[in-house]
Amino acid sequence: MPIPPKIALLCLLLAGAAGAQASQSLSLPEALAAAFAHNPELAAAGREIGIADGERRQAGLIPNPELAWEREDTRRDTSTTTVTLSQPLELGGKRGARIAVAKAGQAIAQLDLERQRNGLRADVVQAFHAALRAQTAVALAQQSQALTERGLRVVQGRVAAGQASPVEVTRAQVQQAQAEAAVRRARTQRSVAYQALARLTGSPRASFGQLQAANLSPGAAPSVDALLDRVEQTVEWRLAATQVERGDASLGSEKALRIPNLTVSLGSQYSREDRERVNVVGLSLPLPLFDRNQGNVLAAARRADQARDLRNGVALRLRSETRNAVGQWATAMQDVQAYDRTILPAAQQAVDTATRGFEMGKFAFLDVLDAQRTLIEARGLYLEALASATDARAQIERIYGDLDDLGKYPHSRSNND
Repeated sequence: MPIPPKIALLCLLLAGAAGAQASQSLSLPEALAAAFAHNPELAAAGREIGIADGERRQAGLIPNPELAWEREDTRRDTSTTTVTLSQPLELGGKRGARIAVAKAGQAIAQLDLERQRNGLRADVVQAFHAALRAQTAVALAQQSQALTERGLRVVQGRVAAGQASPVEVTRAQVQQAQAEAAVRRARTQRSVAYQALARLTGSPRASFGQLQAANLSPGAAPSVDALLDRVEQTVEWRLAATQVERGDASLGSEKALRIPNLTVSLGSQYSREDRERVNVVGLSLPLPLFDRNQGNVLAAARRADQARDLRNGVALRLRSETRNAVGQWATAMQDVQAYDRTILPAAQQAVDTATRGFEMGKFAFLDVLDAQRTLIEARGLYLEALASATDARAQIERIYGDLDDLGKYPHSRSNND
């Protein structure tokens, strides 16, 4: 998609301002790299992998043997001492079932980290573009202030020549004061946006004074059908599917616990009274007469069913969010193109025409003020349309990952016309 002229002009303004503060500038790749390296929430999510590895290691261990010592009759000459070594033997595939549950936990930890990375990337992209728009809003507010200053000079000249009422000067001064207040608000909003971006990159304060970007536009919206065909490849769906696998593995583990373990004992017994030593062999096995783990098996079965329902719910939600986000993206980009191609040029031309006409006495100063207000409002709505498109792209990347890096989603035809 070609870069619209208005967006290109704004980017040139940003690039020119960035040249003076190159040492303090920040680009989107730099912001993403800093976030992946220093964001504390992402670092905490990465710890889950080590936790899952520890649980997998523990699941594969066999029970420890037990050493027992027993003495009958406390009298020294008639006492009998028995030493036994017992080893529980897990039956019913309990160890394998535990390992299956732990492996599913490892996969879930990996997928959750990937989901966190996608979410962090989307947050950084969204915050970066919000800060970039705030930075552009300052430039636009300053341009609007320059318009009001020009109008004030024109009306002062006409009043001095006796061609306009002094009331027009007051109106122009009010307009200029409003423009100055808009510049102050824009600078405050820029500072807030910079700080929000810095927090995501793991920094307590914004150490940059300028953002570098080639384009304000998020580009054309991708095809809905191309995205929906890949719903089952998204990290959220795979995470939900792995939760189902862990639920099934947990059910198998609970079923294995219905089979009691066998304990084998070997030992030696010595009688001081008879002065004899005999070997002792024993077997023990719990009788599953009352507790056959039936309650836990039922609970695990219901949890497995619940995981399947949640997986189906995730698929439904992802499809709905995809359609909504792509629709929002496409509509916002249509608005951006309309502002860029028609509305903003027409509003700028109206200001120039009204100002020249006022200088020549053809228009009233109210016409100049109205044209200026229209242009200022159009610029604000233009930035809002860009914000809507960028937020929609961030939502898509939150689900599907980096669209630019993957390069696998064709654009909607309607957005390329």
